[in-house]
Amino acid sequence: MRIVIFLFFLFTYSIINAQIGGEKVFNFLDIPVSARQGALGGSVIAIKDDDPNLSIDTPSLLTADMHSSLTFTYLNYFSDINYGYFSYINDFKKYGTFSAGIKYIDYGKFLETDEGGNELGSFSAAEYAFILGWGKNIDSSFSVGANLKPIYSRLYFNSSVALALDVVGTYHNAKKNFTTSLLIKNIGRQLTTYTEDAKREALPFQIQAGISKKLAHTPIRLNVDFIHLQNWNLAFNDSTIVTNQNTDLTQEEKNERNKTGITSEFFRHIVAGVEFLPSKNFMIRFGYNFKRRSELAFDNRGKLVGFSWGVGFRIKKIHISYGSASYHLAGSSNHFTITTNISDYYKKNQVIAEKPKKERKIRNKKTSTE
Repeated sequence: MRIVIFLFFLFTYSIINAQIGGEKVFNFLDIPVSARQGALGGSVIAIKDDDPNLSIDTPSLLTADMHSSLTFTYLNYFSDINYGYFSYINDFKKYGTFSAGIKYIDYGKFLETDEGGNELGSFSAAEYAFILGWGKNIDSSFSVGANLKPIYSRLYFNSSVALALDVVGTYHNAKKNFTTSLLIKNIGRQLTTYTEDAKREALPFQIQAGISKKLAHTPIRLNVDFIHLQNWNLAFNDSTIVTNQNTDLTQEEKNERNKTGITSEFFRHIVAGVEFLPSKNFMIRFGYNFKRRSELAFDNRGKLVGFSWGVGFRIKKIHISYGSASYHLAGSSNHFTITTNISDYYKKNQVIAEKPKKERKIRNKKTSTE
């Protein structure tokens, strides 16, 4: 715990200094990975129901019941971009629950040409985050967690390395089916830059809060996440309105047009989702991301931009989830997640093997009595 606190203050100092006048790198860290996360709008940090996929970004949700869980996620993104995640969870009782995984994004192959358009060959680009997670229950209601993330990026022949930290706390009231979490993610810094003379750039630091509530006597769970709490102004300001001198608008009128109302700014921080849980083996999910719609939808052709949906179902020992999120008119993302628990495959065999031993002990006791 002391190590986590030390790293938190070290990286917080680094990120505050690095964000002054800098641009962010490793933005793939903010792309929702799991199918459940994608279906519920892109952010889910406050649902505690022993789902190992949610612990990827929120390690305080790790529990002993997730011991020996395996998760595989594949995201068919846009323009042949492939995104995925793999993790394994192990519980160490006294020390807490640990997870180890890797998150990757493959941008595909690119054609290299010179200034005259002559083909020189091809190259690839990819980024990786190795995630070491830890979660522990403080008592029956509170839990804490942290992720340590070494990050590696290779774009063309240039590469960069970074180190990031996530810290999170969760409160869960089992009787009222209520959960809330506070997450500080991507605290860290770029250790090596893509070129020798480049300045270090900031990581996509973010503060999030989330709440979820399963309604009493109904198979419905509501989830609301508040994103980018470290920055109130999320709206894009069109610089052409302010700087364009070929209009009849006064400077005051240009500034007024470029303003975003308080209500609009507030909702850009909200990601909302709802789950219908008719049974333990089947669930339907819907989500809405206000920020995504306000930034990517056309004024007169918004359609379903910002909306998302998905399903989850269990087949024997395997849980399969699918999620789809609409980003713009060009298409939607497709998330596929498979989760299983290794211990489920040898529990029955273990019980069968132990049964004859117990019977032998009972016989031995009877024999000694006689």
